[in-house]
Amino acid sequence: MKRSSKRRKVNLLKVLIATLIILVIILVVYKIIIKKEVKEEKILMLNIVGEDITKAKKDLDKYSLDINITYEYSDDISKDIVISQSIASGTEIHDHDKLDIVVSLGKIDKEKLASDGINELGKVPIMMYHGIKNISNSETDYIGGNVDKDGYTRTAESFKEDLEFYYQKGYRMVKLSDYINGNIDVPYGKSPIILTFDDGNANNILVKGLDEEGNIIIDENSAVGILESFKKKYPDYNVTAIFFITNNLFNQPEYNDKIINWLVDNGYEVGNHTKGHNNFSNISTEETEEVVGYMYDKLESIIGNKYSKIVALPFGSPYNKTHANYSHIISGTYNGKTYQTEAALRVGWEPEVSPFDKNFDKTFLKRCRAYDNNGKDFDIEMVFNNLEKNRYISDGNIETITTSITNQSLINDSTDKQIVLY
Repeated sequence: MKRSSKRRKVNLLKVLIATLIILVIILVVYKIIIKKEVKEEKILMLNIVGEDITKAKKDLDKYSLDINITYEYSDDISKDIVISQSIASGTEIHDHDKLDIVVSLGKIDKEKLASDGINELGKVPIMMYHGIKNISNSETDYIGGNVDKDGYTRTAESFKEDLEFYYQKGYRMVKLSDYINGNIDVPYGKSPIILTFDDGNANNILVKGLDEEGNIIIDENSAVGILESFKKKYPDYNVTAIFFITNNLFNQPEYNDKIINWLVDNGYEVGNHTKGHNNFSNISTEETEEVVGYMYDKLESIIGNKYSKIVALPFGSPYNKTHANYSHIISGTYNGKTYQTEAALRVGWEPEVSPFDKNFDKTFLKRCRAYDNNGKDFDIEMVFNNLEKNRYISDGNIETITTSITNQSLINDSTDKQIVLY
C-alpha cells in the first residue's frame, strides 16, 4: 500500500511538472505572437499642415513626440495655421522622435509694429545688486534704499519697490545666458531686464533651516525670498537672476551645496566671481587662470555642468580688453582642464546694446548699479528715464528681430533669425 501510494504521488508530480511546462510553452508562444503583432503595427505621422495649431496639438497628444514649435510671418497663410512639419505625413514614427512645426503669425502689420514702438535693437538693462538687508528705507543713513554710501547694499523695502517698478514699467526678467545667446523670450510690447548679484552674500538667499524632507527654508526677506514672492504675485513675471559667487559660496557652510542646487533647479543661474574676489589688475596671468579655473571646478563639483560660464569681474577690473590678464579670464587651464568663459561683466553704469546689435560684445558687458541718487549718476531713476528713448521692446517672437528700417545698418550680419523691418 505504501509503495502504491508513493507511486501515485510520483505520477501526480510528473503530471504537474508536465502541465507546468506546457503552460510555460503556451505563454512564451503567446507572447511571441503578441509581440510580433504589436511590432507589425506601425504608427504613421499625421498631416497637420493647414490645421490650426491648437487642433494640431490635440491630434498629436496621443503620440510621445518631442515637439518644437516656431513661428514666422506669412502674407498667404492665416495666423495660427501650421505652415510645415519636419516629419512627412505617412512616415512611421516612434516615441521621442523630434517634430519641428512652423506656425504662421499671419501678415505683418507694420503700422501696428511702428505705433507700438517695437524695437529689438534697443538697449537692455543688466542690473547689478550685491546685498539685500532686511531693514526699511527709514532705517538707513543714506539716500533712498541705500544701506551704504555707494548703494551696493539695498534695503529689503527698496528691493521690493525695484521689482514692482520694473514690472509696472513693462520689463520682464530673462536669464543672462539667454540674453547673451540672443534667446530673448518676453511677451509682445514688453522689455527684457537682467538681475545680477555679486559676492554671494548670505542675505541673497538666507536659509532658516530645513523642512521635514530636507529642503531648505528660505528667509522671505532675503533677495530670493522676495523674488519668489513676486513669482507668486505675478504669474507672468518670469522671475530669475544670476548669482556670482566666490570660494565662500553663500557664506552658509551647512547649506551652501543645497542652496546652489536649489537655485539652478528653480530657474536661477550661478556664475563665477573668482576664488577670492581677486582684482585682475593686481595678479599675474598664472594667478588669473587659477582664480577663474578654481571656481569653475568648484561649481562643477557641486552642480555638474549646470553652472553658467560667465565671470563677473571683481571691482570691474581689468578696465580694458587689452590688459594682459583679459584673455586668460576668457580661456585658460587649471587643474589639467581647459575652461572657456562665455561672457564677462563689468561694473558699468548704463544699459547694454541688444544682442542683435553688431556692436554687441558679450565678453565685456556693462551693468547698471541698482542704487538711488536723486536721478543722477546713472542711478535707477536716471537709467530708466534714459531707456524710455531707446529701450528694447519685444515683438513676442523669439525667432524674429523686429525694428525700424532706420536701424537696419545696426543689425549683426551673422544672425540667422528672420528680420522684420517697418
